[in-house]
Order: sequence, then structure tokens, then C-alpha cells
Amino acid sequence: MTDAEKRRRLEKEKARAQEEANTADPSIAEAPTPQEAEYVPDGGKDAWVVVVGSSLALFASAGMINAYGTFQDYYEATLLPSSPSSSISLIGSLQVFFLYLLGTFTGRIFDAYGTKYLIPAGSFICVFSMMMVSLCQKDQAYQLFLSQGVLFGIGIALLFSPSLAVLGHWFRKRRALAIGLTTGGSATGGVIMPIILEQLIPRVGFGWACRIVAFILMACLIVSCLTIRTRLPLSGRISFRTAIDFGGFKDPRYTLATIGSFLLFYGFFIPYFYLQLYAKYRSVQPHIANYLLAILNAMNVPSRIIPGWLADKTGPLSVFIPAAAICTILILGLWLPSQSAGAIITFAALYGLVSGSFVSLLPTYIATISPREVYGARLGSVYMIVGVATLVGTPTGGALLKEHDEQHFRNLIIFCGVMTAAGTAVLAMAGVVGSRRLRQWLRRPWRRDKDLEESDKAGDSC
Repeated sequence: MTDAEKRRRLEKEKARAQEEANTADPSIAEAPTPQEAEYVPDGGKDAWVVVVGSSLALFASAGMINAYGTFQDYYEATLLPSSPSSSISLIGSLQVFFLYLLGTFTGRIFDAYGTKYLIPAGSFICVFSMMMVSLCQKDQAYQLFLSQGVLFGIGIALLFSPSLAVLGHWFRKRRALAIGLTTGGSATGGVIMPIILEQLIPRVGFGWACRIVAFILMACLIVSCLTIRTRLPLSGRISFRTAIDFGGFKDPRYTLATIGSFLLFYGFFIPYFYLQLYAKYRSVQPHIANYLLAILNAMNVPSRIIPGWLADKTGPLSVFIPAAAICTILILGLWLPSQSAGAIITFAALYGLVSGSFVSLLPTYIATISPREVYGARLGSVYMIVGVATLVGTPTGGALLKEHDEQHFRNLIIFCGVMTAAGTAVLAMAGVVGSRRLRQWLRRPWRRDKDLEESDKAGDSC
């Protein structure tokens, strides 16, 4: 046998052995090569199907947070009449708190195992939670705290981060568009769910209204479980040690952005929770007041997409700071003196249009000032602090609203406006610290005065 024949025979044996190994362990054959792992479709049927599934997941989970104002109104008037506003608003705040607190850790689970366990588990918990809410009895606040506050909050946390993180497996250049469309699902949920509840509660009662909503959530989440899937290799190992990174606080820009975000989100959800109550106090017709939350959330849809597009061109803070300043003006200049239905509707539409940018621009700015390898951990640290703000912000507002009268509503609105103004000022300080050109411009008057003093001294010495 010649050397060439020996080589051909050896190659055939190697090929046969590789084929047998792949047959025994399909994961070897299916493992993508580095070139395949680097490739990102950036579109196509499979990618857009994932976007649809992720949008439905956020519609059914985070959309319910945006609809909590309807629950707040019903609880204060009917289900929990003996509970103060601060305690009732804490139920909705718990949902947001768990979303931000657990989001970092669910992100680490996603890195290890993808959506295989998180999406089904979150779907089951959300549907089960709404079924339990339908069984809650009058003046039994602890039942709603456990079912809607804690349980539903955990379910949202399991769904939210994976539904957004999976888009990175399918999109790169068009990722901002995909994320904008997906987060628009939560705003859409905030539009549709209040309308459904307002129509169902008078007709079938609160219990069956919640059960019907639970069935709607189940239908959406079944589609999400079937369509959301990962594409890139997963680590298969969970490490929570790198989930949080406090090293970013050595950077003054990061510190100021965190403080500013805490102040902004302290008052961010107050209009979402209390605007409907304020409209009813001002004797706005029920068929208008009951749809204010839907109007506010409907205007959130473009504000999740357009500011991100502008931030790509001008920088996140160049959009974030003006948006926060406009929200301050709207709260103190429009909501505070408003008494008519037209003024209240205008505030709901404009505040929804501008405030929705907060959610998308905060992680965008943190990404620009953080090293890529620690971005997730630093964003997790910010979200933990923001979670505390959302937990105590609306209950603080509820504590100011002891009675539904002129003075207490005025105190609530002024508090919301002052917190937003303070957050805007701190964000502006972060912009000054991060801009070399602006720092130089601010130093010019001081340098000019110093030059004049030196020239005067020189003239005196002559």
C-alpha cells in the first residue's frame, strides 16, 4: 500500500469516527463555529418572530405595571377603602422594585441557560398571580401585597430581562429598532389593559375581570414561550459574583447619573398612579378620566423609539436632560394649575410622550461611560438603586395625599415636580463633568478675571 493510499484511508477513518461521534452526541454537530457565532442575522423571519414573542411577553408583564393606576383607583374606592393611598400604591411599587432588583440576577441566568427556564417560569407565575388577585377579599390588603405585589413582581422580573437580552442574539445594526418595538409592547399593554378592566369590572365584577385578564396574559405568554429562543452558545454556568459592580462610583459621571436617576424615578410613577384620581377630584367625566392612563401609555410608544434614534446621533444626555427638564415644566407648569379636563388630558399626553424616554436613555448613557466587560454589572448597580426609588416613591406620594382635597393634591404635585427638577439638575452636572468643551467654557470667565487681575498688578508695579 502506497503512502497516498494510507493517507486516504486514514482520512476516511477519521471522517467515519467524527460522523459516529456526531450521531452519538448531536450537540457536537450542532455547535456553531466561531464564524457562525459571530454572524448576526439582523432580520429575517426567525429574528422578527422573536421580536413578536418578546413584545407579547412585555405586553403581558410590564404592561400591567403601566396599568396599575386603574387598580389603584378601584382599590381606594371599593376593595380597600380602609387602607391609605400610600399602602395601596406600595403594591404597584413592589412590582417595579422586583423588576429592577431581580433583573440583574435573571440576566446572569439568561447568560447560562437562555430562555429555556425563565420565560416558562415567569409566564406561569404571572398568570397564577392574576388568578390569585381575583380571589382577594375586601379589606384584606395583605392578600394583594403577596399576590399582585410580590408574586407578580417576581414573574415580571423573570420575563423582562430575558425578553430584551435575547434580541442581542438576532440583531446588531438594527438592535435599537428591535428593542424599541419590543419595549413598545409594554406601553401597548398599558393602553389596552386599563380599557379592558374599566369595561369588565362594572359588567362581570372585579374577580372575573381579573380572571379574563389572566386568560389574555396566558394566551400572549404561550406565544412567547413558543417563539422566544436563543441562537448563540450559552455558558451553562451561573456566576452572581459579577452581577453587581460598585467600582463605577469612582467615576463622577457614573455617580452623578445614579443620583440623578434615583431622584427622577422617585417621582416618575406618581402621575401614572394618581392622575386618574386627580381627574375624578376635578370632576372630570368618568368616560374621560378612566381613559387618561390609556392616553398616557399610548404616547409612551413613540417616546420609546424616537429618543433612542436621536441619542444615537447627539448623545444620550443631550436628549435625556432636555426630556427631564420638559417633564419638570409639565408637572409644575401644567399639571399643578390644571383644573379642566382639557388641561389634564394635555398633561397626560405630553408627559407620556416625554417621560417614556427615561426608561431607554438611562441604560444607553451608562453604556457610554462604562467599559464593555463590566457594563451589565454597572447597570445592575444603578438598577438596584433605581429599584429603591420606585419602591418608596409612590408610597411617599400617597402619604402626602391623606385627603383628596386641593391642598393635599397640590403637595403631591409639587413634591413630584421638585424631585424631577432635582434629578434634572444632577444629570446636568453629570453632563458638565463629562464634557471637556463645556468645562472649558465655564472656566473662561474665571480665567478672564484672573488675567485682568494679573494685568492690574503688572500696571501697578510699573
